[in-house]
Amino acid sequence: MRKAEISRKTNETEIIASVDLDGTGLTDIATGIGFLDHMLTLLGKHSGMDLAVQCKGDLYVDGHHTVEDLGIVLGQAFQKALGDKRGIRRYGSARIPMDEALVSVDLDISGRPFLSVNADFNSPKVGDFDTSLVEEFFRALSQNSGITLHISCLSGKNDHHIIEGMFKAFARAFREAAEIDPRFATEIPSTKGIL
Repeated sequence: MRKAEISRKTNETEIIASVDLDGTGLTDIATGIGFLDHMLTLLGKHSGMDLAVQCKGDLYVDGHHTVEDLGIVLGQAFQKALGDKRGIRRYGSARIPMDEALVSVDLDISGRPFLSVNADFNSPKVGDFDTSLVEEFFRALSQNSGITLHISCLSGKNDHHIIEGMFKAFARAFREAAEIDPRFATEIPSTKGIL
């Protein structure tokens, strides 16, 4: 069973997150940031994983600690749920249109974390969410999951649409990469024999 639950408590945040990579897209999300709840709900739905997140953060400061720490915890949960990565397809790509926005995500569940984000936002906030925190979330996620992750906004004007496209494209690419390939279900997808 490719499931994991991670708890993390600091002076800034208290988080419990659980994932089931082979779920049906069920979500139960409460981060204290409405727009982030929406994005994580999309992540669960479009990846097909069951995702539950409960977070209490120091939002009286701002959203940075909450968003970054959620990336850390979800990255750790993904890594734990993937185990030795036996049988996964490893690579995933998705190109998602969201109205006028077009976003591409390419990833490798390689064990070598790396993040490249090519996107410009037109305003500092969407609702109560700082647009600068999108990159912080995905950086923490990639570092803690061991994923090489490239995100590119190919076009777009509406920041909500751009960010939503990023989360949906990540979800679809991750779903493809984490999926078990029945032809190679007992093999590690690397000539090294380890990921």
